[in-house]
This record gives sequence, C-alpha cells and structure tokens, in this order.
Amino acid sequence: MEDKKKTFKPYIPADKIVPEFTVTSIILGVILAVVFGAANAYLGLRVGMTVSASIPAAVISMGVIRLILKKNSILENNMVQTIGSAGESLAAGAIFTLPALFMWAAEDSSVATPSFLMITFIAICGGVLGVLFMVPLRTALIVEEHGVLPFPEGTACSEVLLAGEEGGDKSKLVFSGLGIAAVYKFIADGLRLFPSEVNWSIKAYPGSGIGMDVLPALVGVGYICGARVASYMLGGAVLGWFVIMPLLVLVGGDAVMYPAEAPFNQLETWDLWGNFVRYIGAGAVAAGGILSLVKSLPLIVSTFTKAMKGFGHNGGVSRTERSISLPVAMIGAFVIAILLWLMPSVPISLLAAVIIVVFGFFFATVSSRMVGLEARPTTLFRVWQLPRC
Repeated sequence: MEDKKKTFKPYIPADKIVPEFTVTSIILGVILAVVFGAANAYLGLRVGMTVSASIPAAVISMGVIRLILKKNSILENNMVQTIGSAGESLAAGAIFTLPALFMWAAEDSSVATPSFLMITFIAICGGVLGVLFMVPLRTALIVEEHGVLPFPEGTACSEVLLAGEEGGDKSKLVFSGLGIAAVYKFIADGLRLFPSEVNWSIKAYPGSGIGMDVLPALVGVGYICGARVASYMLGGAVLGWFVIMPLLVLVGGDAVMYPAEAPFNQLETWDLWGNFVRYIGAGAVAAGGILSLVKSLPLIVSTFTKAMKGFGHNGGVSRTERSISLPVAMIGAFVIAILLWLMPSVPISLLAAVIIVVFGFFFATVSSRMVGLEARPTTLFRVWQLPRC
C-alpha cells in the first residue's frame, strides 16, 4: 500500500497548469447543479430517495465542452461535474430534513412556516460547512487512503472523463433520455392523453389495492438503484397493501381509531395508507436506521479518529496540494455557527448552533468514508432525520 501511495501520479502532472476553475466551468456547472438539484428534489419528495448526478454531469460536461465549445481540458470537465453533482447533494440534504418544519407548522399554529429566505439560508450554511469540513477530510480520506478506499463513484467519473472520444456518444444518450422523458411527461400530465397514475381497489379482498406511477423518472430511479433496492421497496409495498391494510380492515371492523374519522371497514385504500400504514413505514425506517447506526459504530470511530489526525497536515505548494488553510476553515465554521444563532428565523441558541457544527463534522466524516466504500451514504443518516416522518 505504501508503494502504491509513493508511485501514484495524477493524470495531469502536479506542476502543469491547465484551465480548470474557469468562467465556462462555473456557468455550466451551476446550470447542471440547478437541473440535477431540481430533479432530485422532485424525486426525493415523491419516492423518498435520490440518485447520483456525478456520472450524468460528467457525461454532459464532456459533450458540451469537448464537442460544442471545442475545448479540451479534463480538469475543466472535472470542475463542471463537481459543481453539477453538488446540486444533487444539497437538494438531498434539504428535502430529507426541511419538510419536518412544514409538517410542524401545519399541525401547530405557533410554528411559523419556513420562508424561502430561511430555506435558502439553511441550505447555504449546510453547503459551506460541508466544503469547510472537507479540508481536513481530504488529507485523511483521499490522500492518506489512496489505494485503500475504492471510491467507486469517483472512479467511474474519472473513467468517463478519461474516455474523451466517447464523451459525445454518451452525452447523446443522456440528452435523448431527457427529451423522451420530457415528451412523455408533457403528453401524460400536460395534454392528459393518458393518466400517469393508475390504481385499483380489489373489492374481493377488502382493504387491498394495486397501483403505480407510470413515469420515466421512476423507471430511471429503479434502473440506477438496481434490482436489490427496488425489490426492497416492492416488498414493502406488497406487505403494506396486501397484508397490513386488509388486516386492519379485518381486525378493526366498525372501530374508529385516530387519526381516521371513519370506521376501518369504510375507509378507502388511500385513507388506510395515509392514516396508518405510512406511520408504520416510518417506524420501520427508524428501526432500520438505528440498526445501521449500531452496526456502523466501529466505522464511525475509526474514521473520526483518522479525520482528526488530518488536522495536523498542511497542504503543499503544488497544484494538487493547494487548499484552504485549516485556520480559515475553522474560523469559517465558527462564523456559520454565529450566523445560525443570530438568524431571527432560525430559533436556536448558541450552544445548539455549536452542536450543529460539531455533529455536522462528525457525520461529514462518516459519510465521506462511506462514499469511499459504497458511493451512496444515505441509510445511516436518515435515522437523524426522522422528525420529518
């Protein structure tokens, strides 16, 4: 492993200066961040999970920069896909937490509905903290662990960027899929030539039903997540709609139970789901998250220890070693805590703001390690987002 670290050389030599952080990369990266952020916000709120934007962003950046703009800088392409994929990550952090505030506001008149300014402020603080936390984590988990952690998603992105002559063909597939899905969505929900949501109640089996959202986006989510994750979701749906809901009707009979306002045997399938089954599902998510957290404790401890050691390392002067200085990162995190405390629309104490920053670094450490191992660190952290349920 030590030999591998010593002999590693970047694709672009560290002493070579090529276009990287340019106006083109910033503008194109921001556009992709907005597009993929909006798409993932929609998917996350609709089906409860997001998909990675890193590889699609890398493919599109290759197609636009190399074929349309006729430029040839792999570092510029890498900057575009980095900025573009950040939109998806920021959207995921918002949609899995902020809906809880809207739910509290709907149930308690003393709780104010979050404003656009408040949501924007919280998202900016979270994004800036994530960048600052990566200063020591880069040394601990990327430099020191090179050749140890596979970073599957990052490796895939690098392969896409290195396959320069194939970038155009691959980007055509991405844009073709985008166009086909847009046309389908317009015909289904715009012109309403056919429904995008279908469901039926099974009268012979009271309380049960079957249905689906016929959308290209969900097909893409299933394809990206794979058969294993898709089978988990299908299994949960079958258990809820063909076992739990009919059992509620059979056992409940004429009884009325809060939050429903009618007897079990008079409730429609969606009423059964909305009043009872979704809360059972939230409990299942909580149990799974707690178990995942317990199983990951050794990983949490080892990764956090390694990240703390990264505080003693300073970057060099070469292109690949330049970074924000550690004192600046720490001051920045402290400023974020102060701003959270002073923001009128965020009613938290100074101690709570400091705890947010500390726990933010703690989970950023673990999520960075899990990205190096598995690419998608979502299950562990949803246990900390359960108030949204």
